[in-house]
Amino acid sequence: MPLISIITAVREPVPDYLRQAAAGVAAQRLPPGWDLEWLVQEDGDTPAARDLCPGALYEANGAQLGTGTTRNFALSRARGELVAVLDYDDVLLPDGLATLIPAFDQQPGIGWTIGQADDLIDGRRVRYPLAYPCGRVPAGTIGRLYEETGLCQAACAGLVAPTNLIRAFGGWGALPRAQDVALFIALSEVFDGYQEPSVTWLYRKHPDQSTHPTKIDTWGRHQDRFIRQRLNAVRAGNLLTPAADRSLP
Repeated sequence: MPLISIITAVREPVPDYLRQAAAGVAAQRLPPGWDLEWLVQEDGDTPAARDLCPGALYEANGAQLGTGTTRNFALSRARGELVAVLDYDDVLLPDGLATLIPAFDQQPGIGWTIGQADDLIDGRRVRYPLAYPCGRVPAGTIGRLYEETGLCQAACAGLVAPTNLIRAFGGWGALPRAQDVALFIALSEVFDGYQEPSVTWLYRKHPDQSTHPTKIDTWGRHQDRFIRQRLNAVRAGNLLTPAADRSLP
């Protein structure tokens, strides 16, 4: 039976947010024959999330190691052929994974897919305007957009990708923020992807999130430099293959 591994990194969670994430995972209606595992990895010296995520395969780091390391530890436990990212404060809609999984059969050769997200603000769903059209996204598109805008023009906190590809690209970057952007920019430079037009998850905005506008981004320029350097290294390292030959390992 094919399996998808949902990876969630947690540190000092707001209990209600993690419980809602758990409810979203439990409500998933998967394609026929598919199953899921939910891998929750908790960062920090004083773990407290075990009882907030029923049904999860839970482990704690026992120390504060950072989000990238925490996700990578969860990745090391993944048994699925696909990985789906879920932040602890976000919510998967019931047909979220069932909408995204078929893209890998319907769009041969892609290396990733992402669904749209509505913002979740104070319990209200708010539509978020798309930066570019949905559908198949040629390799290199996301990187060029990042170079032009300094922003990742896809909601990579909802990434679904083959597990072996994420491992081959080194997992999540060792950055204080934007770990998912560092991974996604590199992956999307080599592989086409598919931007699903349907809303498959909810992105919660709240004062406690690390990317909230009120939080000072002390290391923003360092992260941006790292992401751009990695992008240039991928381009220069003979990792790119002709579009007709893009196939999953």
